[in-house]
Amino acid sequence: MSQEFIIYLGREAVYTILLLAGPLLGASLLIGLLVSIFQATTQIQEQTLTFVPKIVVVFLSLIIFGPWMLNLLIAFTSNLFAVIPRLMY
Repeated sequence: MSQEFIIYLGREAVYTILLLAGPLLGASLLIGLLVSIFQATTQIQEQTLTFVPKIVVVFLSLIIFGPWMLNLLIAFTSNLFAVIPRLMY
C-alpha cells in the first residue's frame, strides 16, 4: 500500500462527500438567499421564516436527488470493497 494509493482513496472520498452534499447545500443556499431578499424588502425579521423554507427545500431536494446520491454511494462503496483485497499486500 503506497502513499499515492492512500491519497487517491482520500481524494475520492472527499470528492464523493462534496458531490453528495452539493445539491442539498446549493438548494439551502438558494432558498436562504431568496428568503433574505424577501425579508429585506418587506422588513419582516421573523426568525422562523428563515428555517422553515430551508427545511422544506432540503427535504424536497433529498427526495429528488436521493436516488442519484444512493447510486453514487453504492458505486463508491463497491469500488472500495473491490480495492480492499489489494490493501492487504
